[in-house]
Amino acid sequence: MADPARILDGLNDAQREAATVVRGPIAIVAGAGTGKTTTITHRIAYQVATDTFPSRSILAVTFTERAARELQTRLAALGVDGVEARTFHAAALSQLRRLYAAHVGDPLPDVLDHKAPLIASLANALPPPHRFLPRRELAQEIEWAKNRMIAPDRYLEELGDHDPPIPPELMLRVFQGYERREQAMGRQDFEDMLQLAVRLFDERPDAVEEVRERFRAFTVDEFQDVNPLQMALLDRWLGDRRDLCVVGDDYQTIYSFTGASPGYLLGFGGRFGDATIVRLEENYRSSPEVLELANRLAPGLGGFSKRLRATAPSGPAPVIEVVPDEPSEVAAIVQAVRGLRDEEGVPLEEIAVLYRINARSEPFEEAFAAGGIAYQVRDGAFLRRPGPRAVLQRLKRVEPAAPAAGAVIAVIDELGFDPEREPDADDEATRQADLGRLRTLAAEFDERQRGGVQAFVAELTVRFAAERSGRGVNLLTYHRAKGLEFEAVFLPRLLDGELPFRSGRARAEVAEERRLLYVGITRARRYLFLTWSTGGKTGPSAFLAELGVGTARSPRPTAIAPALQRFPATSGPLVDRLKDWRRRRAKADGVPAYVVFHDRTLVEIASRQPKDRTELATISGVGPTKLERYGDEVLAVVGAV
Repeated sequence: MADPARILDGLNDAQREAATVVRGPIAIVAGAGTGKTTTITHRIAYQVATDTFPSRSILAVTFTERAARELQTRLAALGVDGVEARTFHAAALSQLRRLYAAHVGDPLPDVLDHKAPLIASLANALPPPHRFLPRRELAQEIEWAKNRMIAPDRYLEELGDHDPPIPPELMLRVFQGYERREQAMGRQDFEDMLQLAVRLFDERPDAVEEVRERFRAFTVDEFQDVNPLQMALLDRWLGDRRDLCVVGDDYQTIYSFTGASPGYLLGFGGRFGDATIVRLEENYRSSPEVLELANRLAPGLGGFSKRLRATAPSGPAPVIEVVPDEPSEVAAIVQAVRGLRDEEGVPLEEIAVLYRINARSEPFEEAFAAGGIAYQVRDGAFLRRPGPRAVLQRLKRVEPAAPAAGAVIAVIDELGFDPEREPDADDEATRQADLGRLRTLAAEFDERQRGGVQAFVAELTVRFAAERSGRGVNLLTYHRAKGLEFEAVFLPRLLDGELPFRSGRARAEVAEERRLLYVGITRARRYLFLTWSTGGKTGPSAFLAELGVGTARSPRPTAIAPALQRFPATSGPLVDRLKDWRRRRAKADGVPAYVVFHDRTLVEIASRQPKDRTELATISGVGPTKLERYGDEVLAVVGAV
């Protein structure tokens, strides 16, 4: 038996308060980086050490299997074994496997691993352009309905102001077809399993009593992300008992598209009038400078008021910069990453670039690959996303020597590419952008007259070949970054229409988009960079005003990333001379121009005008091999101006 006093060692006052409330309803409102996992594991361990509950009578519910394993590992380190830690789905499935056949008499249906196989042919039967919509969008819409316990016969009347990814009547047709196929196969998806558990417990009181006899105390992590279906299951487990601990942060509710709502967390005190509410505000992750910026968003976040207080030492001020255009923004970030690695000693794996939708990864993938900087795409790299993957599959059936541009145009037209249409869903916006990018790449390839389709596909694999599994700079969406932290975080493209996101009929909820930005800022431990460009069709994000940008409160740029304070012109006489030299040299070598030097490298050379090889070697993109091969020629071009 663990010593109760030792379990509390190292906790701050608020964490200790939460850990010692071992009975009754308690909500732990845990700000970003405030040690929520530490708090709940120590609380569970304290419950066991004080003989309040035996370990096997405690059920801890997490939102990922990884979080469940982490919780059990930490409990074991505190001397506690036997606590069951599972996701909602895993807990429900475990209970159904034990109880369903015994109480109903029928075998438990098999679980459907993925919705896509059932949706594919239904989607193919949709009229264009809807038939090309990524299957994940349709699957998420079905999950949206099921998580709210909305059956197909109530789907249209329950939509309210929710916009499905395709017209409602068509979506209903897909939903109904999906349900019919499930029944014909005798399978159920994960949402069905939760509903089946709820029905079992409602219709067979003796079944739910077995669960209640086993589990007497419950802890639910990430409570701000609970949806109505999960809440219904939790209510059945709990019954009229009150030993429930929930932990979450309403400032980080960013999954409303799944049915998640912060309402259950915010309304916890109303449901349990005598509930204990503990706020965790001491942040163990970020520097005071990062938190000062994050706290500026707090007045607009609503809910439980929280102001994060830093325990980490002071660091550099966040870099907040406007740039001339997107290529300059990408180039500056690549240079800043190189500076963080080479001058500040930050490992590439501790650097992250966040963006709103997956389509935004491609410029960074290409730029990092060209710069020889390893990267990893957490949400699916460019060539593995639905649009490019479908194009590459179809190009295999094209005559290898056929011109790339014509073949790609024909293929993307078959796949529903429409540059005039604004997609109504995130995934479709990504797919359309990816198809458009492939068209541009193919046109550029044909202009160089370097071969046919087969050669174009080979070039693509080289162009995006720097990704390393689990290594290098992290490229990921804001949603994917939830729960992660990095030494340095870049938040580019802070533009109106990007954050908050807007496309076609889709209008993301401003409050949730503000929370996304809050999540992005609070991922950073020490270095934080916020950028946007002036060269596009839209202005800066309205959230920048809430951060104080453009006022006396705006942080001043620091010397940590000089690349973000120096934006060289992307054209000019010297740049043109360098590009002309590169074209001739590439033709002589029989290689694509970017293999000689990337545009961004030429722009940097023109800006700095190196006088000798030593100065040239300090420029990003000029490695030892290229310095030896091209150095004298480049210096001659620069010296001739």
